[in-house]
Amino acid sequence: MCAVQLEAQKISKTFQAGLFTSSPEYILENISFKVQGSQTFGIVGESGAGKTTLGKIIAAIEKPTGGQIFFQGRPLREMTKREFSIFRKKVQMMFQDPEGSLNPKKTIQKSLEEVLNLAKFPRGKWKSCLKKSFQTVGLDEEILVRYPNEVSGGQNQRVALARILLLDPEIIILDEPTSALDISVQAQILNLLKDLQKQRGLTYVFISHDMEVIKFMCHEISLIENKRLSLTPHSSG
Repeated sequence: MCAVQLEAQKISKTFQAGLFTSSPEYILENISFKVQGSQTFGIVGESGAGKTTLGKIIAAIEKPTGGQIFFQGRPLREMTKREFSIFRKKVQMMFQDPEGSLNPKKTIQKSLEEVLNLAKFPRGKWKSCLKKSFQTVGLDEEILVRYPNEVSGGQNQRVALARILLLDPEIIILDEPTSALDISVQAQILNLLKDLQKQRGLTYVFISHDMEVIKFMCHEISLIENKRLSLTPHSSG
């Protein structure tokens, strides 16, 4: 059994339903799970079930109302500033809309260079880093000078993945990463993700409404329904 990389303990999230109601309404309630290293943990559920909110909580983009997230056994709320900075590099999130995840006013190269700059990569290594990352996701370097609206959805999703890989993550939360793509392109991206997992030992949290995609990708599957999460029987291939 692989070591637990990520754990959620009794995660809840509420919002205020309206101006004239005093009691908050739950989006997520008492959700707990463990994610094993180098495996894919699937979260499946209907639209509006709270899947994306849960993904953002795991990635520390949003804070839970209750409960806590652990990364490699360490609770996020107890991390030092340095530890949390490491966590933010090691745990990345890939969103559904590939074009929307990139700045439309900047070339693809500029968007990726911003990541290298924030990560304090030596400027002299930027070109080789971009080249290696693009080769990894199967992209030609010539699209670096283009804008997101000048390339296909599948290419943009590969760019988004290349940008994430620049940070050398250990865990990627994948929020409906192929649902906006054509079936043939979808299959290419899913197989690429599987290959990267084998090559790099990556851990995935895969969020989707599509059970067939979840079954193809995941070692363990959970269903989010009525604000709660339950494991479903599944034998991974």
